[in-house]
Amino acid sequence: MEDVNNSWESLKLNPQLLKAVAEAGFQNPTEIQQMVIPLALGGQAVIGIAQTGTGKTAAYLLPVLKKINFAQGKEARALVLAPTKELVVQIAEHARALAKYTDLRIGVLYGGVGPKTQIEVLQAGVDLLIATPGRFMEIYFRNEIPVKQIKTLVLDEADRMLDMGFMHQLRKIFEVIPSKRQNLLFSATFPAKVEKLSQEFLEFPIKVEASPLVMAAQQVEQELFYVPNLKTKIHLLEYLLRDKTEFNRVMIFTRTKDSANDVFKFLDRKQMGPVRVIHSNKGQNSRINAMNEFKEGGLRILVTTDVASRGIDVTNVSHVINFEVPMQYEDYIHRIGRTGRAFQTGKAITFVNEAERYHIQKIEELMREKIGHRKLPDGVEVDPTPLAEAQKIAKEIDRQKRYEDPEFRGAFHERKRK
Repeated sequence: MEDVNNSWESLKLNPQLLKAVAEAGFQNPTEIQQMVIPLALGGQAVIGIAQTGTGKTAAYLLPVLKKINFAQGKEARALVLAPTKELVVQIAEHARALAKYTDLRIGVLYGGVGPKTQIEVLQAGVDLLIATPGRFMEIYFRNEIPVKQIKTLVLDEADRMLDMGFMHQLRKIFEVIPSKRQNLLFSATFPAKVEKLSQEFLEFPIKVEASPLVMAAQQVEQELFYVPNLKTKIHLLEYLLRDKTEFNRVMIFTRTKDSANDVFKFLDRKQMGPVRVIHSNKGQNSRINAMNEFKEGGLRILVTTDVASRGIDVTNVSHVINFEVPMQYEDYIHRIGRTGRAFQTGKAITFVNEAERYHIQKIEELMREKIGHRKLPDGVEVDPTPLAEAQKIAKEIDRQKRYEDPEFRGAFHERKRK
């Protein structure tokens, strides 16, 4: 028997939104949606802690759309701030799908393109505005954003926003929009700086947490290979990707832009794609086009840095491959969350060299679970490690040991003492 308390109808949404939710294929509200929607509809300030893939975007969009209800005047009544153009575009797509059976007007503001078209949309009238902080303030200073009617403010990906240095701009926005408003803050993690931000602009918030940070996506099978060097990582990648049936939609994560470019060039040269690469040096339009192509199934492989590890909703990703282990351990969880979405299964495979073992141990501590270790397949060629790379790995291991033990003086001194 279906639990009526775990239904969309129990959340008291209006018929237009319920129809759009049903059409989008959302069967039951997720944990974060069940917790946030009643609080937000009740006018409560909310801090929502939830990793990507838990349904947090709909958790705040649905109550916001219900509250603004129908098109009215020309001035925005709700504002959603997000750190990147990609996330702004995705939230807007989500909002338009949920507002499909209403007359609500949704506007977007982001950099990387001229502001003229965005200003024209504002002048024509919007009800919900979704923006990056920088572009919002740029257009505000041109006197093109009337803010007096903004009654709801949502900060999405607050931790990433602060990592990207938006604190100053956020404070400016808090100053210019009405102080009497409802505030909602969403973040995948809740470090001290996000807590400080929440204390600055939220009054008596209720904090809710779903799918805690330490829980990796339950539908994701995780495994790792210990790989001695970069050349062998390339051989292993080629070996795995030869199976085009199993590895049919793959995201490959690297730590740096140079690595992403190198992996892309290799795969493109070997004709293992279609493949594209995105990172912060790529133009905004190039990044959006690549992501859309990947979403629509036009790409087999997307190579990316952590610029795309959050806030990108792509279903049916068969595999995430961590070509390099992230130094920000939460990013591992966000990366592998790109697969196993929407209650489907997926696989995350991580390549680990000697210097990266330390970071894997820290990630396992964070998740409170061990990642299964697999032996390198017999068909993978294992190259000797070049001297420069060996020295770099040794230096990084020394740095890790010094971090753990300030008394540690380095491998050279260790050998000498012995």
